[in-house]
Amino acid sequence: MKARARPRRGAPPKRAPSARERILATASELFYREGFRAIGVDTVVEECGVSKTSLYRLFESKDALIAAFAAEQDRLFWTRWDHIAQEYAAEPRALLEALLSWIAQRIGRPAYRGCPFLNLTTEFPDPTHPGRVIARSNKDELRARLATLVTKLGAADPNRVASQLALLINGAYATGLMVNAGDLRGDLVDAAKKLLV
Repeated sequence: MKARARPRRGAPPKRAPSARERILATASELFYREGFRAIGVDTVVEECGVSKTSLYRLFESKDALIAAFAAEQDRLFWTRWDHIAQEYAAEPRALLEALLSWIAQRIGRPAYRGCPFLNLTTEFPDPTHPGRVIARSNKDELRARLATLVTKLGAADPNRVASQLALLINGAYATGLMVNAGDLRGDLVDAAKKLLV
């Protein structure tokens, strides 16, 4: 009979994800795929192979873990946005098209389960829930960045156009769950151009 390997104790090997990273990655995948309320801390612990004590030492509650998920999604979203913005810094019209194309591409992924920020606001109606606060901040920042962009495009009322673009984007996030997202990019870009005429 072969002896079972004993779990490694002590610090993880270099470049191995920390317990916090493993917990957050596992929770993020489960929350996004199954929903926040459907996944309990026990499931996260079981899936990532850490103790419940370790989880609670790193995240004081499930709500704190949800907020960490939201913060990481927010960071990833703006990192990608900033990368695209750098690439098209001198071409605001091309930048808007590139951003909308990227959003359509996100929606077209096979594992797409909706906008994580809209999912949070749906599951947690309390505006003070820590995850929802981050979700709201992401949507406010989206409108603010869109307003800056459409100002460069000469929009007469940048705040209104930015709000309309945000409605289009959020509508695309919701619609992408129900229809083939095949021509979503074309529809988004075309609708945006009509707002800027």
